[in-house]
Amino acid sequence: MLKKVLLLMCLSIFAFSASKAQTDKEARQVLDKTAAIVGNKGGAQASFKLSNGKLGAINGTISIKGNKFYARTAKATVWFNGKTQWSYMPSTNEVNVSTPNEIQQAAMNPYTFINMYKSGYKLSMNKVGSDYQVHLEAEKGNKGIPEIYVLVDASYKPKQVKMKRGGEWTTITISNFQHKKLSDNLFSFNSKDFPTAEVIDLR
Repeated sequence: MLKKVLLLMCLSIFAFSASKAQTDKEARQVLDKTAAIVGNKGGAQASFKLSNGKLGAINGTISIKGNKFYARTAKATVWFNGKTQWSYMPSTNEVNVSTPNEIQQAAMNPYTFINMYKSGYKLSMNKVGSDYQVHLEAEKGNKGIPEIYVLVDASYKPKQVKMKRGGEWTTITISNFQHKKLSDNLFSFNSKDFPTAEVIDLR
């Protein structure tokens, strides 16, 4: 009898492990397909709504191409050319220049997850209607963004990214996603367009 109980326990553990591995694999496949769509060679554009407890709700548009992005809201315009970031604040007419890390980029670019999920995170997935909800949970030692939820539609386009940072959740809802052929110049600040702005170098 004891042997049968132990055998059933072993089989249950094996079945759970196999199921989890399958879920991880399926979640990764969904994000692989999403990354391929988001990472279109020519670029892409979308509208977004960012909300969290401190900032409230902010609407804007974002353009992406590879690891470059250009985001525009009523409160700020941000350019990132893959290395340098410029943040223009119309309220003060100032441009802050910085070299952000991946976590800092994620604060403005909801598509950062297309690279982050590839290492340092455990993946799991649920179906929400016809959508896929992928949960990214940071592995030990990777605590910058400990959790991310990515909601992807049936055609593998992202609909929502929810990330935890500093104990607080930020939700970015994405709409009107479309591929565009974008010039690399779009992702760098041009001082000629803001001749009176004060440039503050924080690097």
